[in-house]
Amino acid sequence: MDVILREDVEKLGSAGDVVSVKDGYARNFLLPRGLAYPATEGNRRRLESEHKSRARRVEAEVGQAKELAGRLEAVSLSFAMKAGEGDKLFGSVTTHDIAERLKGEGFEVDKKAVELAEPIKALGVYKVPIRLHPDVKPEVRVWVVKE
Repeated sequence: MDVILREDVEKLGSAGDVVSVKDGYARNFLLPRGLAYPATEGNRRRLESEHKSRARRVEAEVGQAKELAGRLEAVSLSFAMKAGEGDKLFGSVTTHDIAERLKGEGFEVDKKAVELAEPIKALGVYKVPIRLHPDVKPEVRVWVVKE
């Protein structure tokens, strides 16, 4: 049975591909989950219109993300923390702390979007990337100073 994939399916193909699969796989897995359409001419036109609307939506999202990224690049956050010998912090600056401080600055950023490999545990200046979109990752400067 020939089907048109609506979404990327691992080891089968990407969205928009026309693939030939066994009837049972199409009837029992792909079609009920909305991953594919039967390969008819009407469904090909339907998929093209979905693809165009998805492309417009993604373009709008990227535009908004780039606009927000421009404003985020100018932001510099400062954290006053207690530190011991060797400029090591008694606590740490986490993704939650950065997201909350950004919220205070007027930016709605989820803590999961803050790409901090591990919490900051020393004084200094750090550049922390914020994932707004897979293609847009501005960096925010984070200053950790002694209290």
